[in-house]
Amino acid sequence: MTLVYLGLGTNMGDRAGYLQAAVTALSKLPETELLRQSSIYQTAAWGKKDQNAFLNMACQLDTRLTPEALLAATQAIEQDLGRVRHEKWGPRTIDIDLLLFGDEPYQSKALTIPHPYMTQRAFVLIPLLEIAPDVTLPDSQKSLRSYLDALEQSDVALWSHEYSNKFS
Repeated sequence: MTLVYLGLGTNMGDRAGYLQAAVTALSKLPETELLRQSSIYQTAAWGKKDQNAFLNMACQLDTRLTPEALLAATQAIEQDLGRVRHEKWGPRTIDIDLLLFGDEPYQSKALTIPHPYMTQRAFVLIPLLEIAPDVTLPDSQKSLRSYLDALEQSDVALWSHEYSNKFS
């Protein structure tokens, strides 16, 4: 089994409902156990700023799936929840990013792990560090906390912690 960390985000419709549905679907993946999920944070849009605020959270899984199989599974969940990819960083019902997959980096045509933008996004690091305060990047001497400390965090606010372990 391999420890995996995912980042989830949504800024359309019933945002909490989409997060709940995504976490429930993740908990039902074959050869996968949902171990932890963070509180939910509300954040300003990143990249394309003229859109609704996002709700973001992180999940920790233990899986036997390969990175590519997990990517396919998360993309199927996104599609099932109405995700349509019209524009980069545009609005979405749900976005599920593979942040870390075990202790090794992974690179393919479809996937880069660690997620290439995770160290630039407080809305990723805050929930990730909530559930895994000691997690590090593969082949890095720099802690994720040090990346977070260098980022603006004022646009990331706790939205709800009541969901943090009730989805599964």
